[in-house]
Amino acid sequence: MSLMGREVILGVGGGIAAYKSCELLRRLQDRGYSITVVPTPSSLNFVGAATWEALSGRPVNTQVWESVHTVPHIALAERANFFLIAPATADLIARIAHGRADDLLTNLILASDVPKMIVPAMHPSMWLDPATVANVKTLRDRGFIVMEPEVGRLTGSDIGPGRFPDTPSIISNFDDLTGHVQDLVGKKVLITAGGTREAIDPVRFIGNKSSGKQGFAIAKAALMRGADVHLIAANFEVETIPGLTITHVESTLDMQQALDKNFDDCDIFVMCAAVADARPKISAVDKIKKAMLEIIELEENPDLLAGVSARKRGQVIVGFAAETKDHVQEARRKLESKGCDLIYVNDVSGGAIFGQDQTMGTILLRNDADIAVKEVSKDALGNLLLDQAIRQLG
Repeated sequence: MSLMGREVILGVGGGIAAYKSCELLRRLQDRGYSITVVPTPSSLNFVGAATWEALSGRPVNTQVWESVHTVPHIALAERANFFLIAPATADLIARIAHGRADDLLTNLILASDVPKMIVPAMHPSMWLDPATVANVKTLRDRGFIVMEPEVGRLTGSDIGPGRFPDTPSIISNFDDLTGHVQDLVGKKVLITAGGTREAIDPVRFIGNKSSGKQGFAIAKAALMRGADVHLIAANFEVETIPGLTITHVESTLDMQQALDKNFDDCDIFVMCAAVADARPKISAVDKIKKAMLEIIELEENPDLLAGVSARKRGQVIVGFAAETKDHVQEARRKLESKGCDLIYVNDVSGGAIFGQDQTMGTILLRNDADIAVKEVSKDALGNLLLDQAIRQLG
């Protein structure tokens, strides 16, 4: 079963506006797109491959002759769902229009039949030249989306059409191409994130390694898609975002109280938090001396996910599982026993995934085939999970 397509080839032409595509890449990632950057060789004079690799988290190639054993011009073309070429110089537009294939980017464009969008940036005289005008018309006739450049000051004192559009304008046009719509308008999404802590005494606690990054990424994705989002955050710093409601909690019982108060009103519930399985029977008022720490009596915490599942009335429930062995089998068992509609599981052997910006694992659905998730950003995974939750909502 395939995921909703969010794999994007970001082609970067050799113009001074190439540096602006660094911000464009980041904002596309925020919207859940997975980006592979393919710069032209000349563009590396403006922004180097190391920058693109650091920002995208993926290898960067410019020529067909690099990593030949992977056949990159075919492998990347088959994986891509969309192309965004920004900036596109007059030379790059001409090469695409004439079917040239003299670097990796132009090879990929020829080898792929997915939707493509071009964002020109060049001197006004070059944009208005009859050759460029004809080339742009050719590309539009072939189905390429070619944005109009903005009118403004360019390099030096020249003013006219040819300026690279601002990032929000590019993303708005690209969203129209990809169908990235606000499909959660009017829906309420409740998310838990982070790790609960169970106090042993005023300075010690039982906890876990959860950083809260994945839950926060899902909250951002849901906001971008128009939802009313409430994040229950356990023990991590949360960036303030307009429209995001945040409840801070510390312990499992604190989180249970917040869920009791807010679960009934939500449409989608995402249990991303790592909840401590047990807590000390007694939390000492004063710091316990080292010599007295030989035995700590524990009692089981309530199962928050099973608890809310038992009272759901049409909500879609998304669970998470972190396992060190037999992770898919364990997640399937949890999917059934906890009453989830879908669950995401990853292998955390050796401390993998926790605190990182990338993730990989498997999405298990109650009545459908499993979905393998290759390494993606946690922002991208947030959107993939919401895609599936929306399908469950119907």
